[in-house]
Amino acid sequence: MNVNVKRTPAKKKAHELAKYLRGEHPDYTYLKSVFRYLRTELEIQSPKTSTDLLPDVPTEEEIQRYYEAVWHTRNMQDMVMIKTLLYTGVRVSELINIHLEDIDFVRCQIRINQGKGGKDRIVPFPVGFKEVLAMHVDSMQRKQATYLFESSWKRKYSDRGVRKILEKYVLAAGLNRAISPHRLRHFLLTWLKKQGIDDALIQPYSGHSSRQSLEVYSRLSIGEAQKEYDEVMGKFPV
Repeated sequence: MNVNVKRTPAKKKAHELAKYLRGEHPDYTYLKSVFRYLRTELEIQSPKTSTDLLPDVPTEEEIQRYYEAVWHTRNMQDMVMIKTLLYTGVRVSELINIHLEDIDFVRCQIRINQGKGGKDRIVPFPVGFKEVLAMHVDSMQRKQATYLFESSWKRKYSDRGVRKILEKYVLAAGLNRAISPHRLRHFLLTWLKKQGIDDALIQPYSGHSSRQSLEVYSRLSIGEAQKEYDEVMGKFPV
């Protein structure tokens, strides 16, 4: 690119274009299409977002401080909700759609129906979480609930509702960084990787898929992955 080319300041150029287009009363979709074709005419390619950027992962110390704040409230539903996110790595959209009948206490697994990309999958939870989760499920069944997490109005939690719950414990823990469902997911998957579990064993639970790795993943059984998971989860920080 020739950096010596004299250009009209961006603000002034935008003003000129606005005067030209105003008479056509453009909306966002139209403008987006116009500028897409304009890039084509000028042979300008959009910069690609790097796929190598590391996710923002909480530290073990932050997770411990965070869960300690949760534990001190003795709010059973919040405790189970946050531990479910931590232990399974499910997305918030998947969490709020877990039905009571999706939990298999014999195998310590939860079925995720219609996850990202419309795919079903199985995720594990530690044996040590079984008793607390069973108590919560029993409580929800007595309330004739349908979902694992419901409000007092017998409605499943919303994405926003779960995020608000997580946010209040950030303040209680005195953390400087937000704790979102996705950051809890990143923490689990990164932590499992640090324990030496192979990506091919993590993948069936993560819900990730790539054309490059599908052949490898398709040959792995859920049972094999769960054995590795169970062996390391005894060292999980919370």
